[in-house]
Amino acid sequence: MADRIELTGLKVHANHGVLPHETEFGQVFTLDIVCWLDFAGAAAADDLTKTVNYAELAQLAHDIACGTPRQLVETVATEIADAALHKYAILHAVEVTVHKPHAPIPLIFDDVAVVARRSRKNLKG
Repeated sequence: MADRIELTGLKVHANHGVLPHETEFGQVFTLDIVCWLDFAGAAAADDLTKTVNYAELAQLAHDIACGTPRQLVETVATEIADAALHKYAILHAVEVTVHKPHAPIPLIFDDVAVVARRSRKNLKG
C-alpha cells in the first residue's frame, strides 16, 4: 500500500493553447498533483529528505507550466509528471491534472481538465 502527497489548486498564468489569443494573452490554469510513495521511513525519522518536498514539487510544476508555451495541455501535464518521476526516486507513481477553466468552448461549462498518470514501472530511460 502506498501513501500519497496531494498538491491541489496551484494557479499559474501561462500561454498554452492552439488559438492565437491564448498564446498571446495567456490564461490561468490550475494544477493538481498526486504523488504515490511510501513515506513511512520519512515519518518515522521525521526527515524531509526521505519524502517528496512539496514546496520543490510545486516550484517544479510551476516552472514547467509557465515555461515554453504548448498547444496542448496534455503536453504540459505529461512534462510535469515525467519531471517529477525523474526528480524523486521515491515516487511509485504521479498523477498531474491540468485544469483549463477558460478553454475556448462556446458553451457553458465549469472546467476542462486533462490527467497524466505515470508510474515507475512504466518509466523509460
